[in-house]
Amino acid sequence: MQSVGFQPADLIQIWAVSDGRAGIENQALGLAEAIGRRTPARIVRKHVRLRSPWSWLPPGFIPWPRQALTDTSDAIDRPWPDIFIGCGRASVPFAMGVREWSGGKTLSVQVQDPRVNPREFDLVFPPEHDGLEGPNVAPLIGSPHRVTPERIAAEAVQYPRILPALPGPRFAVLIGGKSKRQDISARRARTIATDLVALQKETGGSLLVTLSRRTGPAARKVFEAALKPHAALYFEGEGPNPYFAMLAAADVIFVTADSVNMAAEAAATGKPILLLPVDGKAGKLARFHDALTAQGAARWHVGALETWSYPPLRETDRAAEIVLALLAKRRGGR
Repeated sequence: MQSVGFQPADLIQIWAVSDGRAGIENQALGLAEAIGRRTPARIVRKHVRLRSPWSWLPPGFIPWPRQALTDTSDAIDRPWPDIFIGCGRASVPFAMGVREWSGGKTLSVQVQDPRVNPREFDLVFPPEHDGLEGPNVAPLIGSPHRVTPERIAAEAVQYPRILPALPGPRFAVLIGGKSKRQDISARRARTIATDLVALQKETGGSLLVTLSRRTGPAARKVFEAALKPHAALYFEGEGPNPYFAMLAAADVIFVTADSVNMAAEAAATGKPILLLPVDGKAGKLARFHDALTAQGAARWHVGALETWSYPPLRETDRAAEIVLALLAKRRGGR
C-alpha cells in the first residue's frame, strides 16, 4: 500500500457519487480506489437522480436536492463520509451541499467541470483541456479511471480466454462513437477496418476489438462485416467484458479519437497508443491529444505500425495524493 505520509487513525469513509452510467461512475470510483490504495478506506457507491422538474434546472439552482431525489436513488444522508467524490451533472448539487449538511466534516471533491463556481467545492478535478482554473482546481490530463497494472493483470486471469496466448503482436482496438461534436460514419468505419485488417495480415498478429455503447448502427454494420471476421476477439456488449484483459494482453492499443476516457485508461498501461481519426471537429479534444502526444503516450495512426515505450500516465494517483494532502491539512496531520 502506498502512502502520502498521512495515516488516519480510523478507516476513511468515501462516497463515490454519480448517476450510475459506467463512464461517469468509473471516474469517481477510480479516484476513490486510488485513495484506498494509499490508506485504509471504505468505499460506497451511490447513484443519484432528480425528479422532474428539478432535473431540468442547472445543477447550481436546485435549492433542496435531497428532497428532489427519485425513489430509485440512493439516500444522501448521515452518517456523512470523510470524502464525497462526485462526477457528472447529477452529483453536483449534492457535492455543493455536503459541506454544510455535514457541518464541515466532509471533504467535497468534484470530478469534471461542474459548470458552477469551483469555490462551491473543496477540490475540483476537471480535464486539463477544459481550461478551468481556480485556487482549488487541479486539472488532469484526461480523466480519473480504474486502470492499474495490478487490476488489468488480475482481471486478465479471470477472463475466460487466455488472450496473451494469441499470436503477437496483439492489437487492442477501442472503438467509441457519437459524442457532442464527433461521430464515426459508415465511411470512416470502413477506413478504420480496412487499415486494421491490412495491419493484421501484414504482421500476422491478433486484433482484439471492443465497441462502445456509443458506436452507431451504421458503423456497427460496417465493423461487423469488415472487421469482425478478422478479429481474434470481437466484443459488442454480450458476455464477459474483455476490456481489462485486452489492455493486459495488448502490445499496441488503438483508440478512436472521440474518447477521452479510453485514451486516458490506455495511457496508464505504458503501452503505445495509436489514435484513429473520426468524423467531426475535435475542438478542445485537440488539446487533450496534444497533451498525450507531449507525454509520449500517443501518436496519430498514419498507416504504418509504430511501437515505443513511455512511463505510464498516473493522473488518478496524482489526484488521490492531492485529496489526501488536503484531508491531512484539514485534520492537522503531518
